[in-house]
Amino acid sequence: MKLNLYVLTPKRIIWDCEVKEIILSTNSGQIGVLPNHAPINTAVDMGPLRIRLLNDQWLTAVLWSGFARVVNNEIIILGNDAELGSDIDPEEAQQALKIAEANLSKAEGTKELVEAKLALRRARIRIEAVNWIPPSN
Repeated sequence: MKLNLYVLTPKRIIWDCEVKEIILSTNSGQIGVLPNHAPINTAVDMGPLRIRLLNDQWLTAVLWSGFARVVNNEIIILGNDAELGSDIDPEEAQQALKIAEANLSKAEGTKELVEAKLALRRARIRIEAVNWIPPSN
């Protein structure tokens, strides 16, 4: 069996294809979705989206929050923003992580601290997406 996956942002369609499985970050933790999954509506947290294609190859994307609906073997994810793992430059992501860590250490005031923590979280998620090793079949 297959799942129809649609990942949409205000700027573009990120994904529109059939897949075997996904692993999605939600506000209450990660969930896996296989064919015939029970219907669910959930908030999507910032984090990786792992996609298992029909040929068993795994791909990773990064979602920057949103909403997901699973019903009748169809997954619709409406995201605020997203990027494919293959579009993330590992060196640039590592540099962004270093900058975010430095900015957090020198943040002053509540607003700067919140912004620095958010930037650090985003940088760590991008690194996680780049470095993820898919499970062996």
